[in-house]
Amino acid sequence: MKEILIKVVTIFLLLTIIVYIDFPHIKDNISFTKTKKSEKKNIEVSININGKIIKKNLDDYLVGVVAGEMPAEFEEEALKAQVVASRTFVLSRKLKVDNTTNSQVYLTESQMKKSWGKDYQKFRNKLEKAVKETNNEVMMYNGKYISALFFSSSNGKTNNCGDYFTGGDIAYLKSVDSHWDLTIDKTNKRKKSFSKKELADIFHTNVNKFQIMSYTNSGYVKSVVVNNKEYSGRKIRELLNLASSSFQIHFSKDKYTFITLGNGHGVGMSQYGAQGMAKENKNYKEILNHYYKNIEIKSIES
Repeated sequence: MKEILIKVVTIFLLLTIIVYIDFPHIKDNISFTKTKKSEKKNIEVSININGKIIKKNLDDYLVGVVAGEMPAEFEEEALKAQVVASRTFVLSRKLKVDNTTNSQVYLTESQMKKSWGKDYQKFRNKLEKAVKETNNEVMMYNGKYISALFFSSSNGKTNNCGDYFTGGDIAYLKSVDSHWDLTIDKTNKRKKSFSKKELADIFHTNVNKFQIMSYTNSGYVKSVVVNNKEYSGRKIRELLNLASSSFQIHFSKDKYTFITLGNGHGVGMSQYGAQGMAKENKNYKEILNHYYKNIEIKSIES
């Protein structure tokens, strides 16, 4: 009986092998649940818009962010640099952001259509191309996402991180040359005036003395004395809503005039500087490596 059972099993196995070899299509019909390498991960961003949380695919979010943060007329390589910076920024925030300058300004579909009008489709295609051609790339330093700070334009140099933000210097956020800003940004130099009464309302005292005491090595105001009280250049910028902390003060006829250079905090990548470099045929990786020192550009899929 045992011998018969062995023969039956042997014959069955032989027949199975013959069928499998002669009819390979049977093998093709065997299905395995497995993720293809080419399949794209669906990474979602949570955006807080006026207290309401909406979720967007990361690539779609980046289109809206670059639309809100950089002129779509800019060169493609500048836009790509902005995409990589924005992608790194949102991932460093664990995919949870708002749509203000506290995070990154994000434009919805309707806002993009309103902003671009008849150029909507052309600009949208341009930004989608910039997102696609950066291949999910991000910037890292010592194996971690960098704090990919960026701003509009500088006074000709970017600021050391520790000269503007509290917490000290960051190795990859050092002052670098950004001379392009002075000529490409047509609104780089601005003036804003205040009467003595307006300043008294802001500082809650009559202002008899308003003097810059020191500048950073990059030419941004480090400290200011108002009467007998000392303020940082950043604090004065915030109190007076100045374009930047790179300013000079002129007093005449009971009026203080502040002349600023640049727009923004001055730390990280200058967007007008990126545009200037792109116009000189620098690619987005060269732009990023200029503004963020000793970083690595990697794909989040690798």
